[in-house]
Amino acid sequence: MVSAKTRFWILISLVTISGFSQGMLLPLLAIILEQNQISSSINGLHATGLYVGVLIASPFMEKPMRKLGFKPIIVIGGFLVFASLALFPLWQSLWFWFVLRMMVGIGDQMLHFGTQTWITTTATKETRGRNIAYYGMFFGLGFALGPLMTRLLSINEVLPFFVSAGLSIIVWSLMLFVRNMWPAEDYDSGSGSSSTKRFIQTGKIAWVALLPSFGYGFLEATLHSIFPIYGLRIGHDVDILSLLIPCFAIGSLLTQLPLGILSDRIGRRSILLYVLVGGVACFMMAAYLETSVTALFILFTLAGMFVGSLFSLGISYMTDLLPGNLLPAGNLMIGIAFSLGSISGPFLGGLYVEFFPTLSFFYMIGIMLVFILAAIYFKREKQISVS
Repeated sequence: MVSAKTRFWILISLVTISGFSQGMLLPLLAIILEQNQISSSINGLHATGLYVGVLIASPFMEKPMRKLGFKPIIVIGGFLVFASLALFPLWQSLWFWFVLRMMVGIGDQMLHFGTQTWITTTATKETRGRNIAYYGMFFGLGFALGPLMTRLLSINEVLPFFVSAGLSIIVWSLMLFVRNMWPAEDYDSGSGSSSTKRFIQTGKIAWVALLPSFGYGFLEATLHSIFPIYGLRIGHDVDILSLLIPCFAIGSLLTQLPLGILSDRIGRRSILLYVLVGGVACFMMAAYLETSVTALFILFTLAGMFVGSLFSLGISYMTDLLPGNLLPAGNLMIGIAFSLGSISGPFLGGLYVEFFPTLSFFYMIGIMLVFILAAIYFKREKQISVS
């Protein structure tokens, strides 16, 4: 069996391929459905399938992991992902594809929960922060590379699915060399008889810290699933769109670590306000310059540099607000907020494109960011002692 260091990089590889599959599916299916003349509202609703799968799987992850260990959860999740990807070309049906999207979401959630818990519970206090930074960066890298697979549509419509399924199988097979482990007995996921009470307490104290995660989910899913539809309608080429979309994720990779360090020095709330203002400015400018490919490349990258770290900053902000006993519940609620944003973004974006065809798609994103900015700005901070 492999060493602990090799095991870590195998887990990171799984995270990367999970981000890759998600980043590929959203724009790829959006473009295929748009070319088949499916309405943008149905297209957007269809894109929520992946995150519906995430929500379905979330409440049922902890007990099987305690009983079976990390490895079986990850192996089953990986199998669901590559099997679902390989089945997409079998039958082009909205309902069949929606079910497959949900299966990918369930598999990805199993991968994430297994790998994230394994990494955090086996890392030392001195390496935990660095390891989680790698986790986030490589997921973002996979998500950035995924949309490039849409370029294979010009060769054959089934090729992106088979290539991604093949890559998933290769990475998944590495788990055969990893020895199984179980969570520590004192590992607390926020579940238990008083979990409802803790969720209510967490919501009262740190609701504002959940908004950046919701906003990031909204942004990520909308840009990947609805912008390709809108981009095609305003005259951009599929190949250009496949290069444009990753710019947001690449921008976030450039500033994720620097913004985290800066937030330690001047405060999470202040950094969130600054990046949200920058994000609003980028998307409002994009609304005026949306026909210029060069401008969109620049603005997508800048937007990623500003608001591409909303998820990680939101988690850090939550830890500032909550006492230690509520952090497990807070982490679960952060994940739920992200999923809700990911579900509502494509649906609302699809409706927006369908019912407001003369208004820029980027106005909707700018307005959403303004709401989050206002909520954080007007929320009074309370110092909570960490227990």
